[in-house]
Amino acid sequence: MNPLTVLRDSLYFIQRNLGQVITLCLPLVILEAVLQYVVDDAVGPNASQGYALIVGLLVYPLYTGALIVFLDARSRGESPSNRDVLARALSLWPKFALLAAISTLLIVLGLSMFFIPGIYLTVVLAFSEYNLVLRGQPPLTAIKSSLIMSRGHFWRIFVCILAVMGPLLLLKQLSFSLVPEDTNAVVTVALESFNSFLQLFLSVVLFRLFMLISEKSDA
Repeated sequence: MNPLTVLRDSLYFIQRNLGQVITLCLPLVILEAVLQYVVDDAVGPNASQGYALIVGLLVYPLYTGALIVFLDARSRGESPSNRDVLARALSLWPKFALLAAISTLLIVLGLSMFFIPGIYLTVVLAFSEYNLVLRGQPPLTAIKSSLIMSRGHFWRIFVCILAVMGPLLLLKQLSFSLVPEDTNAVVTVALESFNSFLQLFLSVVLFRLFMLISEKSDA
């Protein structure tokens, strides 16, 4: 369960399934970026971060849930249609949105407490979404199960998250620093969509780690 092996396996999966992941998730990622731009433009730059959270809760559970359903199907050798995957994700949206809200609030609260608790919560809650989507657990049970699953694997999960999100956050910062602040809406939405789509790779990595830990626990 070496992090490098997890990352390699995840890259291999993306290479083989990139086309369907794009058609499945990218339209929703773009929708989220458009909604975020419209809201930011309407409320102004000094508005509460709560607006961004609300936009995220509307769309994030759909494309992330769809990706997890797709990952699970492909891991079992199935080839589901985008329509079936999205229908499943839509049925999970209420529970997923609630889970995302709880997890985000916990992590934000942790980050406000000298930062370290937020990092800890990011790691130990990493499997909550998979417990909800793949095991049908309600939000609070999914969080509890993630806390249990992460025991003994904290640093492995942390390294995987850091290896993915570290470069991607730097890339996002660099991409926005290269364009002027008064750039047009199309460029802003395109950059936001591009960076958000790349960050979906973390879901693939964590899914692989989730499956390996689950198999080890079952054995």
